[in-house]
Amino acid sequence: MSINWFMERTGIPPNDLILSTEDYSIFEDSSTPIVPVIKPTNAGTLQRCDYNACREKQIPCEVLSASLGCLCPGFTLHNQRPEPPSLSSVSWNGSAVVVWWCAPNSYITSYVVTVEGGEKQTLRVDQRRAALSQIDHKAEVCVVAVNDAGDSARSCMEYQPSSNSLALTVGLIGGTLGFLLLILLAVLLCRRRRQKKEEARHV
Repeated sequence: MSINWFMERTGIPPNDLILSTEDYSIFEDSSTPIVPVIKPTNAGTLQRCDYNACREKQIPCEVLSASLGCLCPGFTLHNQRPEPPSLSSVSWNGSAVVVWWCAPNSYITSYVVTVEGGEKQTLRVDQRRAALSQIDHKAEVCVVAVNDAGDSARSCMEYQPSSNSLALTVGLIGGTLGFLLLILLAVLLCRRRRQKKEEARHV
């Protein structure tokens, strides 16, 4: 039953008429909706920032991201304690014990390097190594990342002096002592000669 047929027969507007499901099509918009096409603003995909967590004296990744629009790994915020750094090596280089580490994916203000029962150093955020004074015994060396929210967990490694470094140390000590003994002998010989000269004058 159509609406036109009903009005021709009865002259009554179909105010209270219940339409069958097939009559609903007269109220539907048969036009196809227009779907907007969003074009990408950049021709290519975003690139990762040129940032190496183990490299020294580089621009922080968040600064690179803000200026170049590149992508950084997920960083914890400044109001969260940082993740621990990754301690990569503790070794003797012939003149000092050198500690190397990689930065965590966190906001950092400084690093602190400690030697068990001894030395402690605070280093800048862009540093990734520290030169320690000679450690002549087995000791735990640790690195901690620091920001305004607190300290990270410690990243530690046990340092064991190698036989080469011990031999070098012994050699240096032995050479120094031998040099001092030579100086002492020279002084004693000079005094002995002066005494002999004075005795010869009095005879």
